[in-house]
Amino acid sequence: KMSLEWLVAWSWSLDGLRDCIATGIQSVRDCDTTAIVTVACLLVLFVWYCYHVGREQPRPYVSVNSLIQAADANGLQNGYVYCQSPECVRCTHNEGLNQKLYHNLQEYAKRYSWSGMGRIHKGIREQGRYLNSRPSIQKPEVFFLPDLPTTPYFSRDAQKHDVELLERNFQTILCEFEALYKAFSNCSLPQGWKMNSTPSGEWFTYYLVNQGVCVPRNCRKCPRTYRLLGSLRTCIGNNVFGNACISVLSPGTVITEHYGPTNIRIRCHLGLKTPNGCELVVGGEPQCWAEGRCLLFDDSFLHTAFHEGSAEDGPRVVFMVDLWHPNVAAAERQALDFIFAPGR
Repeated sequence: KMSLEWLVAWSWSLDGLRDCIATGIQSVRDCDTTAIVTVACLLVLFVWYCYHVGREQPRPYVSVNSLIQAADANGLQNGYVYCQSPECVRCTHNEGLNQKLYHNLQEYAKRYSWSGMGRIHKGIREQGRYLNSRPSIQKPEVFFLPDLPTTPYFSRDAQKHDVELLERNFQTILCEFEALYKAFSNCSLPQGWKMNSTPSGEWFTYYLVNQGVCVPRNCRKCPRTYRLLGSLRTCIGNNVFGNACISVLSPGTVITEHYGPTNIRIRCHLGLKTPNGCELVVGGEPQCWAEGRCLLFDDSFLHTAFHEGSAEDGPRVVFMVDLWHPNVAAAERQALDFIFAPGR
């Protein structure tokens, strides 16, 4: 009985399979020739794609050192490695950037007002002409705001409140630096520190704010210095041109001449350790740092720094913070923070 039932079920299965095959053949006969050709072409393309992906080799890992070496090979030996990203305002130099800036200005004006935007509008509209026609002594790489007084160095009175506040807190900043610097005895480059490209020597930076973005892990290790930034009246902290960091030059270090990205800021150096043989040269004018004193300069001028002291002299150390140029009005600062906001 079991065998009989199995034979009957098997017979029905064969009948079903035969009917399925017959139906499929009839469907192909009834199909339009164009549809069949289209399906065949898609199938061939799919097989080719699978073959191509299978043969593709994985991309090799690119280290930071190799990027630095590539930058040096292209003549970029100024301590900056450009990312070449079309989204990066700091590293993009083309007409697309000007269009992007103008769009950001329009968006700001719609939300707030065109009042007081004359210089910014003029600067963005004629940015290419400004950047190309500037004398070689001052060529900001990203944005030039017209009609600002230009000078390589500024007096302490340019931002008197912030200068005096930084100098009063000299010992606080110095103590936090010394605690950080002890880590160098355990490893060559402790966590949080960045090594910059230089033709000779070593240049380290420890950022609390990097291009307008706070670095929380580093700030937690320098809590009093970080809180001090919040007390500065003219600190640039909300756009890509704002930085705050500890900068260390070892003996024998030279930073190749280069230009900063904009003239809307003053770069302030508070001397923490300033041995002999160290100089900053801005626009061809040399100056020396002094411990506990601030040195203000416009880094959109061609500038360099070097430490020609001996190993016994120890490193040159400054606390660097970017302040607003005193002639950038409050309304302009608000607009520039919006236009050059990190990630915009």
